[in-house]
Amino acid sequence: MILVGGTLDDGAENAPLARLLADRFTVYNYARRGRGASGNTPPYAVAREVEDLDALIATAGGSTHVYGASSGGALALEAAAAGSAIDKIAVWDVPYAIGDDLRPRFDQYLADTHEAYEAGRDEELLELFMRLTGGPDADIAAGRQHPYWASSVALAHTLVKDAVVLNDYRIPTNRLARITQSVLVITEGSITEPQLAGLPTDFFDRSATAIAAVTPRTDRHTLDGQGHVVAAELMARVLTSFFNQ
Repeated sequence: MILVGGTLDDGAENAPLARLLADRFTVYNYARRGRGASGNTPPYAVAREVEDLDALIATAGGSTHVYGASSGGALALEAAAAGSAIDKIAVWDVPYAIGDDLRPRFDQYLADTHEAYEAGRDEELLELFMRLTGGPDADIAAGRQHPYWASSVALAHTLVKDAVVLNDYRIPTNRLARITQSVLVITEGSITEPQLAGLPTDFFDRSATAIAAVTPRTDRHTLDGQGHVVAAELMARVLTSFFNQ
């Protein structure tokens, strides 16, 4: 099984999950391109990230299950649509922005992040993302004093790449319709986290419904009461059940 990390993750977020799954699966938890010790050869393209996954699949024996969290879920879906040798796919809280009410905010975010990225203003990239999701200014100010701030800023350039993976947050209906594998789409249900207060409470459910509508073999599962960073023990049980069916 390959675990594909999401936004601002260098593999650390999925590490507890990898340990729990290791009793039943051979698990590959990697730092995506431009994260951790992984390379970042320009120019960036989603196809390069798919090639990275394909290289891991080849190392794993030629076919694997794949679990993708957040933007990593979008990457897993893009890889399957491109023909990667994936057996089954599970995705968590894929953040496609579904609904005309969201487009103006996300389009402005994309424009602002492009400008900040071109100017090399990584700290601004992080702040723009936190404001997009609804992080209060007080939390952003407090975050600057926290030890994790520097590591998050170091990964902020990947926010621009994740927007590309997410097709500018528009669901790539035609590509996802090519997926023939079984897909499990998991969400946290109604959003309750203060740092995501800028999003509709059904933000991830909207996306999950749209994914399920275009992928031919899809099941839905909701983990009510979970935040965007899901409890590893709970996710391990869900994935073990799905991948062993």
